[in-house]
Amino acid sequence: MGGRTLKSGQSRCFVGYKKHTFRLWWREHTDAVLLVPLVSWVAPANVSEGGFLVPSLRYCERRWSWWPQIVVADMGYLAAEGKATCRQSWRVAVVTKLKANMNLVPPYVAWNRAECHQGQPLRWLGYSPLEDRHWFGVSGEPIFCQRCWEASACPREFAFAPSDHETLLGLLPLASTVAQRLLQQVRPWIEPTQSYEKNQLGLSQVFFNSLRLTWCMALLADAAVLLRAHALLHAPARERHQLRELAPQQGLLDLGAELLANQSAQ
Repeated sequence: MGGRTLKSGQSRCFVGYKKHTFRLWWREHTDAVLLVPLVSWVAPANVSEGGFLVPSLRYCERRWSWWPQIVVADMGYLAAEGKATCRQSWRVAVVTKLKANMNLVPPYVAWNRAECHQGQPLRWLGYSPLEDRHWFGVSGEPIFCQRCWEASACPREFAFAPSDHETLLGLLPLASTVAQRLLQQVRPWIEPTQSYEKNQLGLSQVFFNSLRLTWCMALLADAAVLLRAHALLHAPARERHQLRELAPQQGLLDLGAELLANQSAQ
């Protein structure tokens, strides 16, 4: 037995093992979205995936002395403790959606909207590592500031600590354009990747009741994905499929990651 969101046709009983994979978006491959497996874990099916985030980053640090700056995850990684560890230990921003019943903290009035206490919309100005504060300022035309009785003494910039709410603020606030694009455009990429392993590689067609067998199959699946990625990256243009021009291509998605890196280094 385990806890998860109940859906139509699903049971609370878990049988077998699950594969949890930490994937890297290969931005230099512009023909299509390419996600490369970095770290994989196999655990009993009723074990929550949220506990594998910190060990995955620790493995990246130990194995390559490198780790990603931003991690986009589903609701299974919502726990504030894990996000705080990633932020404090590696300066990693873990971006997830917010549960519908979670309480908001200032300056948020919705998961994607920030306002001052007088109702003026705010936009994220950036993160100050020295102060460990996020700065929000007046967004667009200050329609409420003109009639606000505190306007004469208001700096029109407000600071909030990342620890006030690890999901809404954290290292990359949900109100920022970067976080919203990550959740709306990047997060859906993981489902086709999982479908490729389950359906085309056949992991969903085999019942695994042995951890040793499951681990071997998980390694083989990752090996197949890595070989496929290697082939895509090194295949000459003339050897690619003839309908390549009609296929969907990876567009440019400037997430401001370089700007975030420069701010963190200051």
